[in-house]
Amino acid sequence: MLQRALGRLPSAVEAGAIVFYAFDLLYLDGRDVRRLPLRERRRLLEPLVAGRGGAVRLSEEVQADGDAFFRVACEHGLEGIIAKHVEKPYRSGRGEWWQKITCKRRDSFVVVGFEPSTVPGHLGRLLLAARRGDELVYVGGCGTGWSHDLSRELRNLLEGIATKSPAVGLRRKAAVFVEPLLIAEVEYRAWTEDGKLRHASFKGIREREDDAAVFVLPF
Repeated sequence: MLQRALGRLPSAVEAGAIVFYAFDLLYLDGRDVRRLPLRERRRLLEPLVAGRGGAVRLSEEVQADGDAFFRVACEHGLEGIIAKHVEKPYRSGRGEWWQKITCKRRDSFVVVGFEPSTVPGHLGRLLLAARRGDELVYVGGCGTGWSHDLSRELRNLLEGIATKSPAVGLRRKAAVFVEPLLIAEVEYRAWTEDGKLRHASFKGIREREDDAAVFVLPF
């Protein structure tokens, strides 16, 4: 996967835009150090890369209250944290000694269209928008979070408010645009650099009457 990505971005590689962050050490001068506790492996790793710039850098560790640090990470818009047991040896794969804890946010977005599923009569993906002043701005979509039955119900509901005039400046061949009447509550992890929702999942339809405030983008 990484090799394919690098193959598509030769200019970025040549320009030094890709950085490898080292966070663990498994072998040192031919010696297998995986049985050492993480604390000791980090002690061996740090002199090798600490203070270096360029393409290989040290991923700093933080020893702090896990819950508090996680909240700070989410408040700063980070994807999440990795929590590890400093006294344990290295084990391949995931386990109880380390956990990836991701930040999840919930906000409301206007449904401006959908893409049909390959299953006839069902929903493939919702197209969503946020507000910027008096305008609606496309912010991506979500294609998970509904059951088989709900997928059909949503498809029928959206087809009833279909329009040929998109509420956002978006042209997509497979899309069916709808009147901006429905508000979807969506859970997501973060925003991409181009202003789209990352890992978005549908959580329900909100009513305007229950003060479902649509997410407002900064100018």
